[in-house]
Amino acid sequence: MDILLLIKAIIMGIVEGIAEFLPISSTGYLILSADMMDFWNKDKRDLFIVFIQLGAILAVIYDYWGRLWTAFMGLITGKADGMANPRGLGVALIIATVPVMLVGFTMKDYITGVLFHPLVVATMLIIGAILIMYVEKHPRPIKAQEAEHIDFKMALKIGLAQCLALIPGTSRSGSTIIGALWFGASRKAATEFSFFLGIPVIVGAALLDLLDKKDALQTSQDWAILGVGTVVSFIVALLCIRFMVAWVSKKDFMIFAYLRIVTGVIVLLAYFVFGYQISG
Repeated sequence: MDILLLIKAIIMGIVEGIAEFLPISSTGYLILSADMMDFWNKDKRDLFIVFIQLGAILAVIYDYWGRLWTAFMGLITGKADGMANPRGLGVALIIATVPVMLVGFTMKDYITGVLFHPLVVATMLIIGAILIMYVEKHPRPIKAQEAEHIDFKMALKIGLAQCLALIPGTSRSGSTIIGALWFGASRKAATEFSFFLGIPVIVGAALLDLLDKKDALQTSQDWAILGVGTVVSFIVALLCIRFMVAWVSKKDFMIFAYLRIVTGVIVLLAYFVFGYQISG
């Protein structure tokens, strides 16, 4: 086992676990982290970056198993104790997932071939920060106090907002949480709906990418490195989920906007001063 490679995989898993559910762009930070550490070759690295997000989303399933199972059974049977609309959350998640699936499927080659560029990542980090600041300074009336209260119209709008996350540096969590806040969800509802919405998107992307690029993993060490990164991301994400829920009940997202701006400026300086390029 290559110990240095193992350490890099652990660091990547930590980055993913921290960043996945914060509005700061986990993909952007993973791309930058992999480049700074010269982590693996392109095919293995690209698969690793997508697949270890599965670990983070498994943390959501573990932490919210009861509510997710209730939503699933309500969707299947139309019955759920204490819920006026048993199929509501399940259908809302399906509606919110469709736009990003359609756009992602049709534009996958363009996104990976053209948009994985330091200028794109830096620009979207800064634009996302500006949007966070704007939404925080212009609060909207709350229409959905809980994730289960998000109606189908709001779900579609959140799903359209999530499409922005296909651009590296935008942040899936950021686009869905800030979009949900703007469309009338409470902080808690927006955050938890974003968690739930990541399940079909991330699981689907991880499995499809594994099928598409599995030949890149040629040795048992390759699979072990992928497994270690995924397990680490699960553990760290589990802690981060609980932090996020506690955070949103008391504070706003401004600190994440500032972090995005700082990171974006650093990437821009690295690009224009030192000629930094995302490795291909």
